[in-house]
Formats: sequence, C-alpha cells, structure tokens
Amino acid sequence: MSSPPTGWAALLTGVNAVRTLALVGGVALHAINLYIGTTILPSVVRDIGGLEFYAWNTALFVVASIISAAMATQVLGKLGPRFAYVLGAAIFALGSLACALAPSMSVMLAGRVVQGFGGGLLLALPYAMIRLLYDEALWSRAIGLLSGMWGVATLVGPAIGGVFAQMDAWRMAFGALIPAAALFTLLAVSVIPRRNTPSSPASPVPWLQLFLLAGAVFAVSAGSVSPQLAWNAGGVAVAIALSVLLVITDKRASNRLLPKDAFRPGPLGALYLAMALLAMMVTSTEIFSPLFFQVLHAQTPLASGYLAAIMSAGWTLGSLISSSATGGRARLAIRIAPVLALAGLVGMAVLMPSPSDGSWQVLAPICIAMVAVGFAVGIAWPHLSTRVLQIAPQGEEDLAASSIMTVELFATAMGAALAGMLANLGGLSSPGGVPGTAGAAQWLFAVFTLAPALCLLTSRHTANPGSPATRQTADGTA
Repeated sequence: MSSPPTGWAALLTGVNAVRTLALVGGVALHAINLYIGTTILPSVVRDIGGLEFYAWNTALFVVASIISAAMATQVLGKLGPRFAYVLGAAIFALGSLACALAPSMSVMLAGRVVQGFGGGLLLALPYAMIRLLYDEALWSRAIGLLSGMWGVATLVGPAIGGVFAQMDAWRMAFGALIPAAALFTLLAVSVIPRRNTPSSPASPVPWLQLFLLAGAVFAVSAGSVSPQLAWNAGGVAVAIALSVLLVITDKRASNRLLPKDAFRPGPLGALYLAMALLAMMVTSTEIFSPLFFQVLHAQTPLASGYLAAIMSAGWTLGSLISSSATGGRARLAIRIAPVLALAGLVGMAVLMPSPSDGSWQVLAPICIAMVAVGFAVGIAWPHLSTRVLQIAPQGEEDLAASSIMTVELFATAMGAALAGMLANLGGLSSPGGVPGTAGAAQWLFAVFTLAPALCLLTSRHTANPGSPATRQTADGTA
C-alpha cells in the first residue's frame, strides 16, 4: 500500500489542491488588480477625466485594504472560513463592477474603495486559514505559494490591463475580475469548511488607530489635488498631526497596531522606518510609470505596463537571491540596498523626464535604473522582516509578525498619496501634456531620492539590531 503524499505533493494533490487554488486565487486577485489598475489608469483618465486624482486610485484602494485586513480575524471568527471568503470575494466583485461601469472618476474611486475592502479580506484571510486547512508541516510551503502570487501578478496584471487598454476597452479589464472572483468563490464553497476549529478569541479591531491612519493618507491625498504649494503643505501638516496622534494612541492602547518598541528610539523603530521608506519608494515610482512611458516615451499600454512592472520583478529577483544570506552577507545586503536604490532613483530622475521616440537605446538605461530600485528593496526586505521577528518584545511576537503587512500597506498608500501631490506640483494636471508630465516625473523621482537617503541613516540599527537575548518584554521589563 502506497504511503500518503508529503511535502509539495500533499499540498498540491487531492482536496488540498483545490483548497490551495482557492486561497492563492484570493491573494492573486488582490495583487493582479493592483497591476491592472496601474496599467490602465492612463486610458481611464483619457476617457472619464480626473487626472488630478490619478494617485487616489491606489491610495484609496490600499487604505480600504488595510482596514478590512485588520478585520479579517473578526470576520473569520463570526462567519467561519467559508462564508468569510465568500463575503470578501462578493465585495471585491461588486467593487470591480462599479469600476467597470464608472461614468466619472468619483464613481471610479468609490468602486476602488469597495474593491479594497474585498481585496483586503482576500489578502488576509488565506494567511489566517492556513492553520485551519493544512497540517503544520505544510504551513511554510503554503505561505510560500501565497507570497509567490505577487510575482505571478507582475506577469498577469500588466498583460490583462495592457491588452484591454490597447483595445480601448479598459472597462473589460475590471469586468474580467468578476468571473474570476466567482470561480474562486465556487472553489471555496466546495472545499473550505463552514466552521472554525476551536481557537482563542480574536483581538478587538483597533478602530481609532485605523481611523487616524486612513485620515493621514486622505489628508495628503486631498492636498495633492491642488497645484498650490500652500494647499499641499496644509495636507501634509494635517497628515503629520494625525500621524502623531496615531503614535500616541497606539502606545497607550491595549490593542495595538504595532509593538510598543516601534515608537521608541532603537532598532525596532528603525526597522519599521526602513521598511516603510523602501515600500513607499517602489509604490511612488510604479503607479505613475505607465503614464510616463506612454506620454513621454511613445509606448503602448501593454508595453508600458510591463516596463513599469520590472521594478517589482527586480524586488522578487532580489528577494530570491538574498533570502538565504546570513550573518555578514545579510548585513551587507541591508547596507547596500539604500545606496543602490538611491543610484536607481537618481538615474530615473535624470532619464525619465526627457521625451523620446521610445527606442531601446533610451529605454534600456531607464529600465536598468528601475530594476536597481526594485532589486535594492528585494535584497533588504527578507532580512529586515526577519530582524523584526527576532527582536520583537516578548509577548508581542504575533503582533510584530502581522504588523509587517500593516507597515507595508500603509507605506504603499502614503507613497501613492505623496506621489500624486508631487506629480501635480510638477505640472501633471496643469499645464499637463508632455511638458507637465515631464515636470511631474522630475519632481517625483528627485524628491523620493530622500527615501533611500533616510534609509542610510537607519542602517546602523537595521543592519545590527541586536539579538533575541536582548529583547524586552511587552511591558518594557528586561
């Protein structure tokens, strides 16, 4: 009699194969949607207007994702795995329908918010359900597959968005997500159990902190609409005030977004800051790159989508190469990353704003600079994440693990909002056209060189954060 399958075979055969397809499908929908959105946005604004709200599409989607992801364990506990997943897919499909039918940018943004709520559940629920659906020996492989969906998204998302945009049918790109959501819903209904296994009750959702977080992003987004510097400064000032309130509130709360040590001078705070700056740097660059390639370098929507996605491909490549590094090699990766990213952003600030005929002699150096930025983040990210887990205060290890995604998503949303502000200051909406787009590219990349420069200042703490033996307990005692 043959023995039962183990390892990857156990995860990818029988009922586990269908469960795995359902779970990775949820993460893939969220990730692919991000790349579809960035690829087709130039076509969207040409059709329904709203160029000054260009970056809001990403910012609002991600903020809604943060809020719903924070609610995922509560939804899972109340509805059970099956119906929690169905709810997330249904909300995502409803938002996709609203985007597909949007007659104006205001309706599009509302649809993106609804999409974000559904997408956040589809992103967070699979991670929470792994322990319910698989034996412990399969957990690491299942997590690896879920993470790998972001790499798949860099291939599939620009293709879907680019093909439909070139057909002058961008609405169908959003519409195509609806049957995909329905398919994964049917799979979930067929193989995901209705009820949870007994577990400890989920922690309350930190609503006040989430409200302040969302308010900070919205303040920057609101400030970005006007090309007036005073209006922009007001939005940033409000965002800073709300961020300070967020820190004060989270430090005092019994149910926190981040471990207590995240807001004290020292290694953990430096690690979170470095991760936020690196994630923000990639987001700010990616969301506008398809527009820059189309307007300034005569690229088709399909080509511009893939050119923009090479930064994420560089992130994936860097992570694969660097993830096995230990000791001195890991510290070297963390120290090199800001230098490489700074060089890449300087290259983009110099090369991207100059209009061209789109020849490869012009595009190749720009692509090399973009890959350099993504690769820099990729070689540092695994080690920064690992160090967060290693030095997390005792009693807050689970919170530290979940907070990594919170920091990344918040940085993504804030990066999108700041990118929109800088692009409009540079002239994207006024005067617009080729001169305005060139000015937007120059402002955007030049100002965001501050992100890797600040990372250099944190490298002493991030490269040598200490050891688990020196961790503090959650109440601050040694």
